Amino acid sequence: MSARAASRLERLGFTVYRYQAGRADWFAAGLTREGRDANVPRVADVAKRDLQTCRLDERLGDVRDRVDGDAGEPLIIVDSDRVVLGLVNAEALASEPMTPFEEVMDPGPVTFRPNLRTGQVPDYFKKQGIRHALVTTSDGVLIGLLRLHPGHDDA
Repeated sequence: MSARAASRLERLGFTVYRYQAGRADWFAAGLTREGRDANVPRVADVAKRDLQTCRLDERLGDVRDRVDGDAGEPLIIVDSDRVVLGLVNAEALASEPMTPFEEVMDPGPVTFRPNLRTGQVPDYFKKQGIRHALVTTSDGVLIGLLRLHPGHDDA
């Protein structure tokens, strides 16, 4: 079960049991790498980390005033542990001020693990027709945001 689904179920009152991390999760968490591939660029190395976030229980009107309005960057909905719950684009931020984020967010944003090689990303962005993706740990905790490089505008 994904961390996003677990967080939503916990919010609804369910008790959730999750697998604990192992060796593969070490790499997927973006922790220190060693060996011959240690210097290969990974998405965690290039992801933007200073991001606009808010909580699911906040209202659009309250958050709209504090975000900078960068139309190219989504607002990321996280829980108290920074587990990603969804994304809100600039168009959705123009909704009625009392609208709950749950009504306007994308609950299934594209995510990558931090150990993914950067060379694999442009083709995926182009094939999927996306301009950004989140980088999260295997537990769904937000690490950063990847954006399509301006030189790839044909995606």
